Amino acid sequence: MKLKYIFPIIFITLFTTACSTDDDESPKTSNETEGLIKIQDIVNNNQTIELYSKTGAFQTGYNNVNIRIKNNNDQTYFENASISWMPIMQMPMMQHSCPHSTISKVSDKKTLYTGSVIYQMTNTDGSGWSITVNYSIDNVDYTVTETISVSQAEKQNVTSFMGSDDKRYIVALVEPLEPTIGINDMMVGLYKMENMMSFPAVENYKIMLDPRMPGMGNHSSPNNTNLSFNADDAMYHGNLSLTMTGYWFLNLKLLNGSDDILKGEDVTEQNEKSSLYLELEF
Repeated sequence: MKLKYIFPIIFITLFTTACSTDDDESPKTSNETEGLIKIQDIVNNNQTIELYSKTGAFQTGYNNVNIRIKNNNDQTYFENASISWMPIMQMPMMQHSCPHSTISKVSDKKTLYTGSVIYQMTNTDGSGWSITVNYSIDNVDYTVTETISVSQAEKQNVTSFMGSDDKRYIVALVEPLEPTIGINDMMVGLYKMENMMSFPAVENYKIMLDPRMPGMGNHSSPNNTNLSFNADDAMYHGNLSLTMTGYWFLNLKLLNGSDDILKGEDVTEQNEKSSLYLELEF
């Protein structure tokens, strides 16, 4: 073969190989639900609302939920939806909602949205709750309602109570989700019931903290701090000191902006626990 024919063949071969290599190394579409477990699908004609969390289930207390909306016609996911929701529990003689956040786009995702909901109660079989999802795609509004299952958490991570001001409040443990021995960042949500469907966050109250181990002489722990309101996330933050593994009783006292005690008592030799508390075991 003459030399003048060899060079074009070599060039074409190298170019083809380079193109093939580039294709093989092209980034694959990222899995935006990696690390999440699907809770449930809600089908609404040509769309499916997918609900995800880290546990794959709803339970009483604080739930962080991720949402995607799928186009059933081509199996793609919408990137510019506007979503809101309303959880409802149907009681024998009435119905009510629970504290729930707005839904926003996850900042580094194209199709994933996030929000939180705090179920303050459930039936023993997980029944009673439904969720209505309202959403808009390309200026077209949709709505769908579906029943959901909410299981009872093993420990009291949420409590609903009447304060001394005759207002009903809900306190829910948000963090720590995975407690460790030492100082843990503690985060709590505090909400007031305006009516059966509205539970806004309460601002600028105080939550006093006194953790105890009932099975170990009701001892406490050092370096705890009371919880104060943080306007950035509308939550209450403090330090929770856990000196050993086991069952902890998180005694709380709720004070309003005037330092009036709305619920809870000091732990003393005569009073082993507060009437306002949350539980934790690890």
